[in-house]
Amino acid sequence: MELHLHRLDYTQVAIADHDGVVTCFGMKKGEAVPVFKTLPGAKVARMDLGGAVGTPQEKIFVCSGSQVRGFTKKGKQFLTFEANLTESINALHVSAADLFVCASYIYNHYCDCKDQDYFLSGDKINDITCLSSEKLPHLIPVLACQDRVLRVLQGSELSYDIEVPGPPSVLELFNKDGGEEVLYGTTDGKIGLVQIGDCDAATKWEIGNEKRKGGILCIDTYDIIGDGVNDILVGRDDGTVEVYGFDSSSEPTLRFEHVLTESVTSIQGGCVGKESYDEVLTATYTGWVTGLTSEPQRAEAVQGDEVRMSKETQSKIEALSAELEQLQVKVLQGREQYQQSSQSSTAVSAVPVFSINDKFTLCQDDASYSLTLEVPTAIDNLLLQSDVPIDLLDVDKNSAVVSFSECDSQPNGNFLLATYRCQANTTRLELKVRSIEGQYGTLQAYVTPRLQPKTCQVRQYQIKPLSLHQRTHSIDPDRPMNRLSLVGQFSFAEIHSWVVFCLPEVPEKTPAGESVTFYFHNTFLGTQIEATYCKGEGHFKSDNISTISILRDVLSKEATKKKINLNISYDINDDSVSHTLRMIHPKLEYQLLLAKKVQLIDALKELQVHEGNADFLIPEYRSILDESANLLEEYKKQPAHLDRLYGMITDLLIDKFKFKGKNVRTKVSSMLEILDHYDLNSLLDFFSEP
Repeated sequence: MELHLHRLDYTQVAIADHDGVVTCFGMKKGEAVPVFKTLPGAKVARMDLGGAVGTPQEKIFVCSGSQVRGFTKKGKQFLTFEANLTESINALHVSAADLFVCASYIYNHYCDCKDQDYFLSGDKINDITCLSSEKLPHLIPVLACQDRVLRVLQGSELSYDIEVPGPPSVLELFNKDGGEEVLYGTTDGKIGLVQIGDCDAATKWEIGNEKRKGGILCIDTYDIIGDGVNDILVGRDDGTVEVYGFDSSSEPTLRFEHVLTESVTSIQGGCVGKESYDEVLTATYTGWVTGLTSEPQRAEAVQGDEVRMSKETQSKIEALSAELEQLQVKVLQGREQYQQSSQSSTAVSAVPVFSINDKFTLCQDDASYSLTLEVPTAIDNLLLQSDVPIDLLDVDKNSAVVSFSECDSQPNGNFLLATYRCQANTTRLELKVRSIEGQYGTLQAYVTPRLQPKTCQVRQYQIKPLSLHQRTHSIDPDRPMNRLSLVGQFSFAEIHSWVVFCLPEVPEKTPAGESVTFYFHNTFLGTQIEATYCKGEGHFKSDNISTISILRDVLSKEATKKKINLNISYDINDDSVSHTLRMIHPKLEYQLLLAKKVQLIDALKELQVHEGNADFLIPEYRSILDESANLLEEYKKQPAHLDRLYGMITDLLIDKFKFKGKNVRTKVSSMLEILDHYDLNSLLDFFSEP
């Protein structure tokens, strides 16, 4: 069944916003009319609806800092509850008299505002929901945690956990009236459904993110299609709104998609603008409330070359024109007042304050970092500066014009200076960068919006020594592994801080217990790491000898800063070198073939023009001509990809012999000659030479 929805912009407000204002509005004759609006206060992190069991969920609960407030639908405040947490509440769920709140690592359960349960999570908590069902003996809280795990609790204890394919960012009950199924969305854009039991769980289905859309920020369920089955409404951080429906199979299919210009922070299904017409209601980062309605849009009457608008449409346009004129007058008056006051000798120019919604995440699909910057007002320009070598990759959604400045890595430490000049009304910018493992430092983004007087904010992002690694639940134990061991007078917290410095996705808080084990895989090559450490000891395993070399260098440097002596030992497995070369082989072979095809394109096009057609060419060359646009685009999107692979093989050679106490830099030129006429067996033979 095909779904048609039409966009309606209702209003721009700050709904439970950064200024702490809670706004409630109703609809009257198709217009948004305020019902109540609270006074400004601390930033509101979350909002939830609640009420007694079996009654409409009409009570509004919001959290600011460590405080929870409750309002009736008329705006009367009936609850102020101080949770007395050391951190701000970032997740909230209300179920009748039960209140569930989460700070970064802490979960608390209150019943009638009295302490019930407490749990300390191993990684950051992003969201919480709670199941109640006749089949379940009690309320079951479910936590979405950053380490790619859903933690299911019983009281103050962990009952069990569920591994999911990405860091879960949002949870939603599949059936709001109760049930055992929970929907989750991840920061890397995947969606899934799990069935929660008292002792274990089962994954019902998962939807990947092959098209590399944005991360999931919000999910709701509502029968928008009208077939009697709840559909799944999804809002993403790149502005995409999606509706997934169910056909005869039990797996969802995409039925509708619409792209807004800002990240979608909230999504709900219901009747809003007009009775009997369902719609998807969304709120965006800057406060736009937009509806996607199932109401058919009436075509305007056409007479000759003129379009006759309905009275309703005419009145809306007139009201908007009048409002626009009033705003223009206010802007001119404000500008004149500013100019007059700025000429005074006692005038002080106030720096405009603006917030930045930013995200710096590793993309598993192409082993690159995605940097997303969103500002409530239009962005004028963005300056990127890096003190480590990184590559900027093309992003299709990015319409900004980029220019590069020459920079001297010595003595200023600048490896990249790039400026993005944005088009008018650009409030969101997405960039992609790729780092080199072993080279670490800081990427800085200077964001300048279109505000007067000109002001700029700086955001810093750490490029870690093993920046292309990602947390995983397990590794392959049968691979040939190299081992690195550290022994010294260091605390558990100290070695944990060193691991946080080296590897992404490690929680900053020192884990509970006496020891911990983390697993990682390299998103570019597929190699892996096992890190186990405790007070006074650290043991690291990897099938890539270069990874062990980087860990040894960085960990010993960090220990030296603290004036801690380390006893370092290692066990090198020579089979791991050929294993790593075989993992590089398909990528290298593909890139060499791609480069060869791109080199042939111009010559083949000349032949085609000269002969009038390409029929005389062999099928392989005709295929290159047919795919020339795609080949050139792919080649353009992967700058220095071949050089990157050559660099990895060079590092592998140097690191292999470095652990044996030999300097083989003189052999690098011989190896590069083999790579110029690449053959895997020849390369393996070269590496096996003593």
